Amino acid sequence: MPRLSLVVPVYKVQGYLSECLDSILGQDCTDFEVIAVDDCSPDGSGLILDQYAEKDARIHVIHLTENVGLGRARNAGLERAEGDYVLFLDSDDTLSAGALAAISERLDATGDPDVLIYDYVRTYWDGQVRPNQRADLLRSEGPDVFRLADRPQLLNLLQIVWNKAYRRDFITRTGLTFPPGYYEDAPWTFCSMISAERMAVLDRVCVHYRQRREGGNILKTVSRKHFDVFDQYRRVFDFLADHEELEQWREPLFRKMVDHYLTVLERPGRLPQSARAEFFHRAAADYRAHLPQGFRRPAGGRGHKYAMLERDTYAALAGATAAVKFRRRVNNRARAAINRSKRSAIGVYYQSQLRLPLDDNLALFSAYWSRSVSCNPAAIDAELARLAPHMRRVWAVRPDAVDQVPEGVEYVRVGSREYWAAVARAKYLVNNVNFADAVVKREGQIHLQTHHGTPLKTMGLDQQKYPASTHMDFAKLLERCDRWDFSLSSNRFSTAVWERVYPCSYTSLETGYPRNDVLVNATAEDVRRARAALGLADGTKAFLYMPTHREYQPGFTPALDLARLADELGPDVTLMVRGHYFYGSSPHTAELRRSGRIVDVSGHHPVEELYLAADALVTDYSSAMFDYAVLDRPIIVYAPDWDIYSAVRGTYFNLLEEPPGVVATSQAELIRLLESREYAGADAAERRAAFRLRFCEFDDGRAAERVVRRVFLGEDSTLPFVPFTERSHAPTPDQALELVERA
Repeated sequence: MPRLSLVVPVYKVQGYLSECLDSILGQDCTDFEVIAVDDCSPDGSGLILDQYAEKDARIHVIHLTENVGLGRARNAGLERAEGDYVLFLDSDDTLSAGALAAISERLDATGDPDVLIYDYVRTYWDGQVRPNQRADLLRSEGPDVFRLADRPQLLNLLQIVWNKAYRRDFITRTGLTFPPGYYEDAPWTFCSMISAERMAVLDRVCVHYRQRREGGNILKTVSRKHFDVFDQYRRVFDFLADHEELEQWREPLFRKMVDHYLTVLERPGRLPQSARAEFFHRAAADYRAHLPQGFRRPAGGRGHKYAMLERDTYAALAGATAAVKFRRRVNNRARAAINRSKRSAIGVYYQSQLRLPLDDNLALFSAYWSRSVSCNPAAIDAELARLAPHMRRVWAVRPDAVDQVPEGVEYVRVGSREYWAAVARAKYLVNNVNFADAVVKREGQIHLQTHHGTPLKTMGLDQQKYPASTHMDFAKLLERCDRWDFSLSSNRFSTAVWERVYPCSYTSLETGYPRNDVLVNATAEDVRRARAALGLADGTKAFLYMPTHREYQPGFTPALDLARLADELGPDVTLMVRGHYFYGSSPHTAELRRSGRIVDVSGHHPVEELYLAADALVTDYSSAMFDYAVLDRPIIVYAPDWDIYSAVRGTYFNLLEEPPGVVATSQAELIRLLESREYAGADAAERRAAFRLRFCEFDDGRAAERVVRRVFLGEDSTLPFVPFTERSHAPTPDQALELVERA
């Protein structure tokens, strides 16, 4: 039987769940079990739990068949717990290092009390850590073990269950369970604390309480569900009625109840305006029903509010609230004037366009900071033309890139009057990066963020931990991300990353990447055409080399001696290089370029044609590997500086241990792998299969159609995915040649 049982209820936390579980499994104390309860979570949380349970026998997963809410999910975990003590941990929070050892040692030192209370800190997206404002109450003063009557001020701690360890037989003896509804912590917390015969405290931070920037706290949601608070305090006072020996706690709990009701009334973003009077009258009724004999109201303004409840005078409270709102409006007007002054820099013309109606049939596209017509936005553009030909599709293009716009594509120059008119009036804004800070998100506009790769390197807020991103303004970044309505994903791995590192109120669309549809649907003739456009002769083996950018290198530093590589591989191999990683610095290199043995494809668009033409991909840390894997062709990872790259930029997994094929860390090793054809062997194929299953799970060739139907046509039902084992992909160059010749 374990010493500790940790009950972890789980619902829509796929971006934070791994960090939570890792914080538990990484503890130096190992005498515990984890009861993780999947509360019928609609995201990938249940799958994450199963993956962790497969690797660690201490994790037990319960999958509920319907969503029952936080309280009843905890009950389900409580029923399965076998430890001496039960701890609760919310699945977006984490344990501090050494927390379980400290808790276990304190329990031993205090002779196994009924309840042990420990400290926590609040952690924020920007790295701020704020202590518990009542941490002083946890200082060891007086006896190590006590009853609440000896330290009644502990009732002033936040009403939470996850900062305590509860002896399991105490829970059973007391009959404690979590009720349904909001504020379920209140009856459990109060009833356990007043019932405990032996309590102890631990003046140590054991929990990091995550303050999620968006969508993490249901209590900040405007809803009539806040009326649940009345049922929760009814349960508290029913408990008191059943335990006459606890009558001394009636007045302190009455104060807690009234303060809680006033908090719900006063906090913005909780009650609908139409329900405030009703809530007040319900609170007033509870006030009179539970008023202790001889009760004296607190002094000052708080006492006046108590008096309003006692007399049920909502008009008086509404008047006081209106005065506060008036002062707030004055402050808001001042801020709005400042913002208008800032926006004047955008231009009078843009301001005038913002006052005009939105054009429901206009979509504005951009990709890679308006440098090209490419990537996911281009694939969505093409599918939109097919499914909704009435839509006008316009691209934002930088002035220095207009000569690269394909024929027939309508575009506006970034910064022009036409550009600002399109940004202001387009119903749909589609981008694989963010639009500029000056762009205003209008009510009714739909911003679609497509992203442009599966992340190996850290992104968004995760970059705060690494030196390569010290120049970034993360607050500004999140303000730009606040404009998103939809965020595309090609796999559950990416969804979890995006939702954590860009914590904003958008809807994740797990559709696959539209740009990869062609890699699934391309024919033999498409492959042949792509190779012909690059001048690749039949029978030529073509390797596509695509290295990524390194923030720690101020200038160009070649990672490969391409001339030597070409010589070693022989005349039947062509190296296609994407990115300016070679220059004609020697006559030999220049001759190789003239002969077609080395081809600079840095400016070739779209990149998907390069994938179709290549027999294999050579890359380091580029997200190209995730897209190329859709083709199920060999991938060679050339990672001579992995230790430096992963330390400076940060990565989400160890590419050397989980590669999509073979790995080389030196040029000599790379040449050996290529010459021996080990890169195309069975072991490489097995690693590639595992990689594809993890990262190409949604890429079945219909991603663009899913996006258009959901975002532009408003269809709620999604196209079913082709089962992974039944999917096709474009033929290899050798297969394409055979098919064309056979035809």
